[in-house]
Formats: sequence, C-alpha cells, structure tokens
Amino acid sequence: MPLYEHVLIARQDLSNAQAEGLIEHFSTVLADNGGKVVDHEYWGVKTMAYKINKNRKGHYAYLRSDAPSAAVQEMERLARLHDDVMRVMSVKVDAHEDGPSVQMQKRDERDRGDRGDRGDRGDRGDRGDRGDRGDRGDRRDRR
Repeated sequence: MPLYEHVLIARQDLSNAQAEGLIEHFSTVLADNGGKVVDHEYWGVKTMAYKINKNRKGHYAYLRSDAPSAAVQEMERLARLHDDVMRVMSVKVDAHEDGPSVQMQKRDERDRGDRGDRGDRGDRGDRGDRGDRGDRGDRRDRR
C-alpha cells in the first residue's frame, strides 16, 4: 500500500484533548477503510501565516499512514466536512522517516535551551559609545 503523511489544522478554541480526539477519529476512518496509521504526533497550537476562518492560530496534528488511496480520499472528505478542521493536507511519500518529525525536533531543541548556533552576542562591533555605524556618513540637518 502507498505511504502518506497528513497534516491537520483544527480550530484554536478546541482543548488539547479535543484536538487529540480528532487524531483518533481520523485514524479510525483510515483503519475502517483498509489502512493503518503508522505514527501520529500532536504539534500543539501554532500561529499561522495568515488567518483562516478568522483564526490566527490552530492545533496542528501530523499522521503517517499506510493506506490505499480510497481510504485517504475518504479521510480527507470527512476532514473537510468536519466543523473543527480548518485545513487538511495529504502527501504521498516513498518512505517514512524514522524518529520524530522536523517540527518535534525543533520543539526538543527549543525546550533544551541550546543556543549554540547564535555565537557570542556580547560584542556588537566597533560602534563606539554612540552607536554610529560609520558607513552612513554625516547626517544633514533635516529641518
């Protein structure tokens, strides 16, 4: 059977338990139609790039499935009809990656507080005390 990855965005006013209940609901839809969910992740509430149905944030869920295309189409159809689901996207993949998704890896790094990639922020260069950059030249009187 083909392998798929699905991302669901649910309304922001749902509780975490309700959002995770949606994952279980759509997992059973896939299972009832001959597929199976290999792995699922709840990414939490995230800010979206633009408003969807007057919502600025949404609950994100990620599923990895091994299902026939008919099962995926039925799951997408039911997700689009569901009042709590704002967006659904399914992508066919060649193979599932092992371990957590990239979003979960980012969350782990953020939780650890590992900021080694920023370098030393103490020295801001040779601006002097006033903060002149030196590359702008003299400012003319603007009156």
